[in-house]
Amino acid sequence: MVFLTAAETKAFISIDVWTCLFMLGNLLVLYWLMKKFLFKPVRAMIEERQKEIDDLYADANQSKEAAAELKEQYETRLAEANEEKEEILRNAYRKAQLREEEILREAQDKAAQTMRRADEQIELEKKRAMNEIKDDVSGMAIEIASAVLARDIKQKEHRNLIDSFIENLGESHD
Repeated sequence: MVFLTAAETKAFISIDVWTCLFMLGNLLVLYWLMKKFLFKPVRAMIEERQKEIDDLYADANQSKEAAAELKEQYETRLAEANEEKEEILRNAYRKAQLREEEILREAQDKAAQTMRRADEQIELEKKRAMNEIKDDVSGMAIEIASAVLARDIKQKEHRNLIDSFIENLGESHD
């Protein structure tokens, strides 16, 4: 074991003013060096980083505002497109109705025209039948006249025979 003497212990524990002043000077020089070469660059780097972050936030806010504006424009355009779609559908429906009415009119006109032609055809057939009946009646009248002449009957009987023939002909025609 090693024992220290009182003088050695006093020298070990005592405070030396020059050593304190030298240490204080070292501390000040070290502080100044750190301030000049460490704190300023670190502070500049932190401020630059903070500026970048602030710029990023500003850009993000601008992008957010631009997106909100684009969203509003999109919604407006979408609403306009929906209105235009509805207008197109209404126009198409109206055109379809008009076309339907036109087709119906054409069909009705064709049906009416067909009916007129049929009526005209019926009228022609009726006239032809009447002409045939008249021809038949004329032929019969001639036959009756020749029968009357062949019988040599009186004028009054002849008249009655023709009248009865015409009456029977009118009944068969109706």
